[in-house]
Amino acid sequence: MNFLPRVIHWQVSRFANRPFKTTQNHFRSISGSTSTSLLHGIHQFHCPDVVGILARLSDCIASREGNILSADIFVPDDNHVFYSRSEFLFDPAKWPREQMDADFSELAKKFNAMKSLVRVPDIDPKYKIAILASKQEHCLVDLLHGWQDGRLPIDITSVISNHERGPNTHVIRFLERHGIPYYHLPTTKENKREGEILEIVEDTDFLVLARYMQVLSGDFLRSYKKDIINIHHGLLPSFKGSNPSKQAFDAGVKLIGATSHFVSEELDSGPIIEQLVERVSHRDNLRTFIQKSEDVEKRCLAKAIKSYCELRILPYEANKTVVFRS
Repeated sequence: MNFLPRVIHWQVSRFANRPFKTTQNHFRSISGSTSTSLLHGIHQFHCPDVVGILARLSDCIASREGNILSADIFVPDDNHVFYSRSEFLFDPAKWPREQMDADFSELAKKFNAMKSLVRVPDIDPKYKIAILASKQEHCLVDLLHGWQDGRLPIDITSVISNHERGPNTHVIRFLERHGIPYYHLPTTKENKREGEILEIVEDTDFLVLARYMQVLSGDFLRSYKKDIINIHHGLLPSFKGSNPSKQAFDAGVKLIGATSHFVSEELDSGPIIEQLVERVSHRDNLRTFIQKSEDVEKRCLAKAIKSYCELRILPYEANKTVVFRS
């Protein structure tokens, strides 16, 4: 099914009239000034498409003296579903956090929303995640450093691995220094230790598979009930399964890449969040080929996690995603 959404840029005066399909709108206060007491909020909305949604979203924020900074809207041509992501400034003294939840909840009920999320990054708790990894460490180390540097809006509650790491290794020293527990759970074909993993990750908001070379079962996914983000070192749907870098190298490809996607019961077939590419040539040997592949994997996974935490990702149809770019 192919369609070409139309992209239109609208001025503020025409914002309430919405005969369009995909828009990006930017709002600034007339004076251009902001107070240091103002906070930044993000709202994500997904509901059946009807007349008036955009106006009511705008009124909800404006009625509490909030100032809309940007609004990304998408309504597909062949499916009457409304997707939006709004960023706004507000004064917490005039719009307390609890009242904000109540206001957006009332809006969600009015429009029978499938999803309505709001976050205020400066005061809301960071997303709690656990990272699952195997022997390869490039993605794991990059996420740990991204968390340490504040580049990723997450709190890492634990690292779980089926691979043992000695007490003097870089990863273990880092985790001990920051008080992050490391769980070594060796697996077999008969026992993937999924029950133990579920106990460890019970209080997390989502999971990240940073090159975790074990397939999670359908029972695990149904028990966890939350999102799991995976990184695949290849451009799905090409080169699925084991050793895709070797598959791609042997195929003589000129572009390599990485795909970050949600985990589903079917291997490497979950909805795609992010894909990045890197050019290779006949001058690359397998070593430089893999180095380039690992670099693009790190960037792709970090970008997907950041997008997820910034409420940029929404489900679209059975196996797709809407990803609002920054």
